[in-house]
Amino acid sequence: MDFSLTEDQQSIRDAVLEYCTRFPDQYWLERDDDGVFPHDFHKAMAEAGWLGVAMPEDVGGEGLGITEAAVMMQAVAESGGGMAAASSIHGPVFSMQPVALFGTAEQRRRMIPPVLGGDSMICFAVTEPNTGLDTTKLRTRAERRDGGYLVNGEKIWISVAQEADKMMLLARTTPLEEVKRKTEGLSLFFTDLDRSRIEIRKIRKMGRHAVDSNLLFISDLWIPEEDRIGDEGEGFKIILHGLNPERILLAAEAVGLGRAALRHAARYARERVVFDRPIGMNQGIQHPLAKCWAQLEAANLMVMKAATMFDQGLECGVEANAGKYLAAEAGFEACHTAMLTLGGMGYAQEYHVERYLREILIPRTAPVSPHMILNFLAEKVLGLPKSY
Repeated sequence: MDFSLTEDQQSIRDAVLEYCTRFPDQYWLERDDDGVFPHDFHKAMAEAGWLGVAMPEDVGGEGLGITEAAVMMQAVAESGGGMAAASSIHGPVFSMQPVALFGTAEQRRRMIPPVLGGDSMICFAVTEPNTGLDTTKLRTRAERRDGGYLVNGEKIWISVAQEADKMMLLARTTPLEEVKRKTEGLSLFFTDLDRSRIEIRKIRKMGRHAVDSNLLFISDLWIPEEDRIGDEGEGFKIILHGLNPERILLAAEAVGLGRAALRHAARYARERVVFDRPIGMNQGIQHPLAKCWAQLEAANLMVMKAATMFDQGLECGVEANAGKYLAAEAGFEACHTAMLTLGGMGYAQEYHVERYLREILIPRTAPVSPHMILNFLAEKVLGLPKSY
């Protein structure tokens, strides 16, 4: 039993933290203010080879695991980039896993290298306005035609769609009433984002302004058969392989963002003098910050346990969900406590912690709420009746 990073993993963490000093807090504050996608950050990470950390070597990746990807993404968030930085590169790091695992050799060669190299940008189009987490009830329809599929439907909360030229799309190819199991009849596609057939409507939101979130309205989109990933009707099974890694990476980022908030708060507490003494001498300041540190580090152990189990091919649904829950809650507490530590200045943008607090709500809420995770844990760990 070893609770430490390996030498290689520590090297990844150190290298990414050092690399991200090129993009300090002020850079991310400016992107939050102007809402411009961080193209230079995305390009720099692609050129440095970080986007392919968990992709196979035969398609230009580093051939490492989700553990190394989690270490990398945690460092990105911890650098001060938070969820804006992490979300801008999630596509290559995580969303191409279905192609790597289930694509043909031709698809892997054609689809993955341009994304890892930064020449293509992707969005992941699964969630719909009226289905939420009930993925089997998706209404977007891909009807088979000669040589491909004609797609119509709607998607919501699709990140990077304003910038993307490619799309990973889950759609129903067999109506729900015609399948034996509700998990059947969904198919996965990786295809061009054809803006002549897809209306992209930006959602105004409270944070992460540099990385857009969108509604997609798809009307008679043509997808050639060679853009389908895996067998027809097997899309739900394919995306299930990506649920645990997604939770692990988001959890790692939540820990990283919480650490960034604590770093700012501790520095402020050391420097801010009131009543002739730094406020960091007061236990009313020390104890909440120390508690947050302990909670973040404990959560991180569960996150890395889940990542290690995944890379070993072990079932890790409980650990991945527990890690996501613990990390998001600890990250939120750390960001909130940091803001309180700064007092009124915590509300000022120039000190950055208000941005952290807005962004930590993303991993706390998505892709699955804390309440649904507790439902899952109650059922799977405690043997309680399924509640949903």
